[in-house]
Amino acid sequence: MSQSHEPWYRHRPPPWPAPDNPYAPEGYGPPPPRPRRRRWPVAAAALALLLLAGVGVYALSERTGPNHAGSDSAGSKSPAPPATAPPTASARPTPTPSRIPTTAEIAQRREPGEASAWIVDDRTDLPRRNIPTEDLWIVGDTVVQAIYKRVVAHRLSDGAQLWSVTLPTPVCETPVNATPDGKVVIVLQNVEAWTGARCNQLRMIDLRTGKAGWHKRLTETGAGDDTIIVDSAISGGTVAIVQSMKATAYKVADGKKLYDIPMENPGKCYPGRVAGGSRLLVLADCAITALEKAYDQVREIDPATGKVRWRYRTEPGRRIGQVLSVAPAVITTVHRETHADDWRVVALGPDGRARRTIDPRGKGFKHCGDSVDTSADAQDCREAVVGGGLVLLGGDDRVGAYDLTTGKLVWGVKSEETSYGYFPLRAGTGKTGFVYQVGTLSGPGRVFRVGPGSADSIKDVLKLPASTARVEFGMGAVGKNAYAGDRLVLAPAGLSGDDAQHKPRMLSFAP
Repeated sequence: MSQSHEPWYRHRPPPWPAPDNPYAPEGYGPPPPRPRRRRWPVAAAALALLLLAGVGVYALSERTGPNHAGSDSAGSKSPAPPATAPPTASARPTPTPSRIPTTAEIAQRREPGEASAWIVDDRTDLPRRNIPTEDLWIVGDTVVQAIYKRVVAHRLSDGAQLWSVTLPTPVCETPVNATPDGKVVIVLQNVEAWTGARCNQLRMIDLRTGKAGWHKRLTETGAGDDTIIVDSAISGGTVAIVQSMKATAYKVADGKKLYDIPMENPGKCYPGRVAGGSRLLVLADCAITALEKAYDQVREIDPATGKVRWRYRTEPGRRIGQVLSVAPAVITTVHRETHADDWRVVALGPDGRARRTIDPRGKGFKHCGDSVDTSADAQDCREAVVGGGLVLLGGDDRVGAYDLTTGKLVWGVKSEETSYGYFPLRAGTGKTGFVYQVGTLSGPGRVFRVGPGSADSIKDVLKLPASTARVEFGMGAVGKNAYAGDRLVLAPAGLSGDDAQHKPRMLSFAP
C-alpha cells in the first residue's frame, strides 16, 4: 500500500516544562479504570425468561443498587461502628481538603501562548463514596450537567453559574442528547437510599431556562420491565426508555406515552439499549436462551411513530459494542467470547445494510479504551468520533482516521512518550480532525488539528496551562469531555464526598 493511503508516522510530542504549581492537589496518580454504568446482563435476562416460563431455580445472586455503587445509603457518611469502642474524636485524623486553584489564580499564572481557563470547584455535600458524573450538555452558550441531586448550568465563556435545579432524589441515568429546543428527561431514583432503590422516576428539565417540568413514575408489572437500572435516549421530541427487556417511548414536552417499542420475533429479541440524536436506534439481544446462536440487532425507528425504518443483524456469536454515530449509523461489533480481542467498526447504509467493515486492530487501536461492556450505555465511547466521512479513533498513545467509504487509514499519529490518552473531539474540513491529548502530572495537555499529512500536518489549537496540569490530568485521563467551537470542557468520571479525594467539577479551556 502506498504511503499516501496509509500514512502512519511516529510523532514525539514537544517536551513542555514541568509546572511549578502550588495549587495542585496532592495524591494524583495514574487514573483508575474508567467506570461504566452497568445494566442487567444478558445472562440475567435469560434467567428471567426461564423464571417467567415457570422453570424453578434455587437462588439468585444479590444485585447491588443503581450503578452497582455498593451498599451505603445516600446519607451515610461513615461505616458501621466496630464492636470495640471507637477512638475518640480527637484521635481521628481530619482530612485536609484538596487545594484547587481558582479561576483568578489560573489567570495570574497563565504564560504566553497558553489557553485561558476557568474552573468550577463545587463543595456540595456528597455521600462519602464515588458519585458518577453524568453527560455534559452544550445548549447555546451554556454547559449543563446533572450530578447526584442537582442539575447545574455554567456560562461557557467564563464558567459562571447561571442556574441550578435541586432534585428530590439522586440521578440514575441521563440521555446523551437534549431535544432540539434544549429539553431533557432525567431518570431518578425513587428513594434516597442507595440499596433497594429503583430507577423509576422521570423528570423533565428545560436546559435553556433551568425550569423543572413534568414528573412521572415508570410502571413496573414484574414481567420483564424491572427498573433496577434503565437506559434512555432522546431523538427529536421523543425520549425512549428501556426497562430491563422492554422499551417505551414518551413525548418529552408533556410525558405522555407515545408507543411501546415492540420486541422483534416475539420471545427471541428483547430491547436492551437505545441511542439517540438526529436518529433513534434500538439495540436488541436476540436468541439469548441459546447463547451459541445468540446475535444482536439494531433498528432505526421513527421517533414520532415507532415505525421501523430498517434492521441490521449481527452474525451469530457477535454482539454490538457501541454506537459511534446514529447518522450515519456506525457501530462496533465484538466477538461474544473474545470481546476486545476481536472487534470491528461497521458503517451502515441508509437501508441498514453494512456498507463497510473496518478492522482497526492492525494499527493497534483498541475497542473504546480496551473495554467492552455490552450492558452499558450504547453511546459511551469517548475514544471515537464520526464526521466528514471519517471515523476518528483514539487510544493511549495514538489517534487515527479511517475513511468510512474505502475503509482505508487516512492519517495516523502515535507517540513513543508516556501518554494517558488521545481523544478525538470532532472531524474538520479536508479530512482533518481535532484531538485532545491528555497531559501528565508533569506537563499539560493540548488540543491539536491533524490531517492527511499525519505528523507533518499537526497544528496546535490549544496549549493548556502548566498551572492546571495536575488538575487536568485527574480529569482528562478518566472523565468526560465536550468540545464547542474551540472550547474544551472537562469533567471527572466521578466525585467523592471525602474531602481528601476532592476534585473540581469542571475545567474548561479556550484560546
